[in-house]
Amino acid sequence: MSFPYSTLMVQGTTSDAGKSTVVAALCRLLKRQGVRVVPFKPQNMALNSAVTADGGEIGRAQALQAIAAGLPPHTDMNPILLKPSSDIGAQVIIHGQVRAEMNARDYHQYKTVAMQAVLESHERLLLQYECVVVEGAGSPAEINLRDRDIANMGFAEKVDCPVVLVADIDRGGVFAHIVGTLACLSESERNRTIGFVINRFRGDIKLLEPGLEWLEQQTGKPVLAVLPYLHGLFLDAEDAVQPVQASRGAFRVVVPSLPRMSNHTDFDALRAHPDVDLQFVRQGEPIPAADLIILPGSKNTRGDLDWLRTYGWPEKIERHLRYGGKVIGICGGFQMLGREVTDPLGMEGKAGASPALGLLDMVTEMRPDKRLSQVQGVCAFDGAQAPVSGYEIHMGVSTGSALATPAFTIDGRPEGALSADGQILGTYLHGLFDTPQAISALLCWAGLDSHNTVDTSALREASLDRIADATQPLLDALVALKSN
Repeated sequence: MSFPYSTLMVQGTTSDAGKSTVVAALCRLLKRQGVRVVPFKPQNMALNSAVTADGGEIGRAQALQAIAAGLPPHTDMNPILLKPSSDIGAQVIIHGQVRAEMNARDYHQYKTVAMQAVLESHERLLLQYECVVVEGAGSPAEINLRDRDIANMGFAEKVDCPVVLVADIDRGGVFAHIVGTLACLSESERNRTIGFVINRFRGDIKLLEPGLEWLEQQTGKPVLAVLPYLHGLFLDAEDAVQPVQASRGAFRVVVPSLPRMSNHTDFDALRAHPDVDLQFVRQGEPIPAADLIILPGSKNTRGDLDWLRTYGWPEKIERHLRYGGKVIGICGGFQMLGREVTDPLGMEGKAGASPALGLLDMVTEMRPDKRLSQVQGVCAFDGAQAPVSGYEIHMGVSTGSALATPAFTIDGRPEGALSADGQILGTYLHGLFDTPQAISALLCWAGLDSHNTVDTSALREASLDRIADATQPLLDALVALKSN
């Protein structure tokens, strides 16, 4: 198959309209047809990230899209990644490496520099692949951000590529979203918008058709596809925690929904396990009884420690341990389990030190260097030494006697910590539940006797194929549109 677009951009009327999924689906479809396709997102703001083959960091959604295209993730697929550390500040990552910590106003001025990194990556990808499928960010109708825009129409105008606009009908107001978005664009931006995708439709298509006809008459642009609402997908979330599935299992896992929680995709395998009932507990919600409490990663460890104290988590964790429960800390959550977290240079905001939970004999110091590594090894706490793989993304360095009893052996070195009583496990390893043998070993350690396993790779591949099958009408429409 010959695809008639060297660069095609997918933008959305709102955040979470389905841009990431549509890009992933197009990548999988084009890969099936033998097209050398690559995903690209100029700028991403997300706390879910992945480590690339070239030793950098990109948004988790672009790593998923790379899998859909049959490629190893690379930093050129997401040249600018912003990881919020506060309501007004973020860590700025360019070509996979930390460049600076900036507030929103300073970064807005910096975008002219960031755009050069974006264009460099796009140019390199064009030289290697037949088609670059680009994902926008948020909405192009955010007129307060259009000056120096590098994420949506600013990029599309710069490289002169066509744009497909996606809207989520499940939210309601889909026609207003599309017409209103076009009204906020310049004439040249409207002209490069070649058509619309109505996403997450469920119901009788006949009842929708009058609205589609009206929309095409009002805008003079075609509705390229109406995509169905697909239930039960197993796909990595770009940022927001996805709605939790209905409780199925009897084994209760509780995770505090920290304000700066990062890489909550660590829990996707647990949410898919038939014997597990996983619950994220948000601000002010009662903390339920659990078999296992997991402290997740954090982009602001000291700030999230304060949040835990405000909402009574230390007392709840201590009671949980007294009654024989188990606790796991991952990355920032691991740092919280120690005696103290220090940040002398203010890497995550204000410089200073904070007492941690005091559950492991360990202290952590935040330092400028960020460890980024894809890793594999075995579970040291498990007699069978179950294989485990994942990635490390962290800036802190932990020291203390707790590390003398590691939880894992990673790439030949000890990693993490296991408490003397065997109730507390800490690790810097993200993705520790994604290996079928590792999730079984970890749940067995936590007290679940189950013969069920979860293969996240197989679930992800099946979901990518499902969304690709559903998106075939869009690909057909894009080819037909160009041929006409």
